Formats: sequence, structure tokens, C-alpha cells
Amino acid sequence: NIFTQQPNYFSDLDETLPTVLQVFNNILHKCGLQCEGASAEPQKLEEKVNVTPGNMPLQELKDIVLYLCDTCTTLWAFLDVFPLACQTFQKHEFCYRLASFYELAIPELESAIKKRHYEDNSVFADLWRRISHSRKKMIEAFHIMINQVCLQPILE
Repeated sequence: NIFTQQPNYFSDLDETLPTVLQVFNNILHKCGLQCEGASAEPQKLEEKVNVTPGNMPLQELKDIVLYLCDTCTTLWAFLDVFPLACQTFQKHEFCYRLASFYELAIPELESAIKKRHYEDNSVFADLWRRISHSRKKMIEAFHIMINQVCLQPILE
């Protein structure tokens, strides 16, 4: 494991985590959703957010779902391979932020995918498969975090 060989990588991970969290904030912003305390930037007064997952262009919805799927799969794979990173993730309130994101974004995206009319049903099937996969990987990443941060210390 590279973190064992070079312990300074933990500080690199610590510095990188705000960027990872910003990915979730960016998705919320593109969907016209806001997470409490998620954004350090004030919203501009003239910036009225009228776009929602239900009324955004199909290509934009596809891009968001693909971005989310890629992010969640990568996050889960990293934590699955290297669960010791969970301590660093938790220093950034990652469980809270992930749960808040899940609660705000997933129902909106699922609803938008179900309600949209598609010319090609394979597009619906692909979007549904990817949002379901994203949901599953978020839950699995959360379970790894809870196991490492809360349960393992009790067992040890």
C-alpha cells in the first residue's frame, strides 16, 4: 500500500477531500438544489436557479448521472481498497455530507428519470441502471465509513 510507504500521502488526501466534497456540491448546484452549509460561496442575487433535474435538457441530465456514477464508483473503490482513509474522510464530516447529498439529490434525480418521456427506451434503462448503481455505491461507501469510524474502534 502506497500510504504505508509514504505516510505524507495522508496529508495529500486531507488536502484533496474538499475537492471531492465540491463534486457533490457542484451536482446539487447543477440540479438547482442546495445543501445546508455545503457552499461557502453566497448565491448571487441575480442568479435565480430555475433548472431542476425534471426540466433540464436530457443531455445535461445524462451528464450529471454519468458524473455521479463515476464519482460514487471511484469513491467506493478507494474506500473498499483502503479503508484506513475513512479517518481522514471523517475529519471533513464526510458521512454527514454524503447523507445530506443522498437525501437531496437521489430522489430528485430518480423522479426526473422516471417522469421524463424518452424517444428511445434504452436511454431510460441506461440512466436508471446508472442512478441505481450510484445509489448502491454511495450506501456501500457509507457502510465502509461507519464500519471503520464507529464499529471497528468499539470492537478493538
